[in-house]
Amino acid sequence: MLSYRHAFHAGNHADVLKHAVLVHLLGYLTKKEKPLWYVDTHAGAAGYALDEAWAQKNAEYETGIGRLWGAKDAPPLIADYLEQVRGLNPDGKLRAYPGSAQIAMNLLREQDRLRLFELHSTESRGLREHFAKDSPRVMVQAGDGFDALKSVLPPPSRRGLVLIDPSYEDKRDYARARAAIEDALQRFATGVYVLWYPVVQRRESGQFPASLKRLQRKDWLHVALTVKAPSVDGYGLHGSGLFILNPPWDLPALLKDAMPWLVKALGQDAGAGYALESELA
Repeated sequence: MLSYRHAFHAGNHADVLKHAVLVHLLGYLTKKEKPLWYVDTHAGAAGYALDEAWAQKNAEYETGIGRLWGAKDAPPLIADYLEQVRGLNPDGKLRAYPGSAQIAMNLLREQDRLRLFELHSTESRGLREHFAKDSPRVMVQAGDGFDALKSVLPPPSRRGLVLIDPSYEDKRDYARARAAIEDALQRFATGVYVLWYPVVQRRESGQFPASLKRLQRKDWLHVALTVKAPSVDGYGLHGSGLFILNPPWDLPALLKDAMPWLVKALGQDAGAGYALESELA
């Protein structure tokens, strides 16, 4: 929705899971020389200042990246992610956090392309200004990423990673996200698709993973991290999940190693836990 600002939530537990997986996917896909397209349907901002008012309002990063900042024993999946965030904070103090688009920019190569969509006018303007010098390698469009996805698939290189990351403040986003992937698979069946969703006390959230499994019988992975028990009033985010279509072969093992560590590091009460399931060809 137009009122949503990711800066309120930058660096929280949901970002940790999403960005740790994103870092690995980008690293894996760029091992091949052929150009890769990165498409972000709800890109947000390029980066976030954690000491400014937006991030300080709820200080969600303190129970996310903040808890991991001094970690010395992080498993490989998390260590690679932390390296990206530390690169934005060279003095060792956690003041800034990268958005998905900036993480992608850091890891992609000269031959790769970024296509970024953002509906919020302030965020899209900031994205355009941030990446102005990188055009035409990076293209930013102010608009609805669900609709815009059709305009960039299939990519000319026939290699692509698509991140679909709406706010879900509007419960219709669940259906729109699923429909967007279903259409995208018809246009570009071999693309890697990452769909983030919130774990909240809402019927649509609970039913979402099962509905996504029906998109294709094999080549999918579902991982979810819960950091606390649901609140008694029924409100609030107590976890998040990722559903990935056409994931790399090594991701299940990396997550199996990383998720218990994340539960221990980010868990807030006895309700913390994780789910990991996959069906690979």
